[in-house]
Amino acid sequence: MHLIIKQADIGYNKNLISKADAHLHLGEVCLLIGDNGVGKTTLIKSILNQTDLLDGDIFIEDKNIRHFSVKEIAEQIAVVFSTAPVPQNYTVEDLISLGKYIYYPFYFELKKEDREEVSRIIRELDLLQYKDTLLKNLSDGNLQKAFIGRAITQNSPIIILDEPTTHLDEKNKIIILKTLRKLAKEQNKLILFSSHDWRLAKEFADKIWYVKEGQLYSGIVEDVLLRHDELLNPTLFEINENFVPPLIKAPDTYKEMLYSLLQKNFRKDLSSLQFEFRNDIWLVTSGHLLQQCESFEEIVKFVKTIH
Repeated sequence: MHLIIKQADIGYNKNLISKADAHLHLGEVCLLIGDNGVGKTTLIKSILNQTDLLDGDIFIEDKNIRHFSVKEIAEQIAVVFSTAPVPQNYTVEDLISLGKYIYYPFYFELKKEDREEVSRIIRELDLLQYKDTLLKNLSDGNLQKAFIGRAITQNSPIIILDEPTTHLDEKNKIIILKTLRKLAKEQNKLILFSSHDWRLAKEFADKIWYVKEGQLYSGIVEDVLLRHDELLNPTLFEINENFVPPLIKAPDTYKEMLYSLLQKNFRKDLSSLQFEFRNDIWLVTSGHLLQQCESFEEIVKFVKTIH
């Protein structure tokens, strides 16, 4: 095991996460999830030894992080936070090259193989056309990809990313997540990243760390999901406090889509309704009334007539 958390209390003046136990090996990709404010970023900062543990220990390759110098942490962990200062006069190539300078003084020139690696990473991240673009002129998405490129060039065994896909469209999310998984599997990196977009991200992760009600639940993705119904239930994405959901019988994807549709359109109690997806048709039951709907548009129109 390369990264070990033992009975750790994580927080500032009070615990956000209590008695956390978890471990990760090199070659694994781990997704860190949980609601806002539960302590995900604080957990990351604790691993980086930027925030002191209230109790317990964190080890990297059997060495307590308390005994690492700042330079040793940088050699072990490359990190990308969701917000970071942007060097105004740097180009994309400059920023990505910066990851190499934990190994050299700044007055050194990069070796030929270093420059070739930087060029390869720029291509893999689909940033070639922006290679000479100033960072201040990039879109949020491409800027995020450039920071991720810097972390990759650092060549540390662990890469930690805080919400790395926040500003990215679907195409670029997949580029990033595929690149991270490729790094883990082909270069034996340990990748830990947080995300709210767990439905996409879980397809690329081996393990999940799930922070909930002051506890850290960890394990193989599928095991953690099946132990926590709310991770398979669309109410995780509830944004309408006046909405009371109906009973929905459907495959998970259709269930989530219908839940989203109803929640956006109805601020009321729909618990008397039942929806079932069968043979590409939605069967909607309201008391003794049964209605067949072939589209989400038909569902909205029908529900408006009875509610």
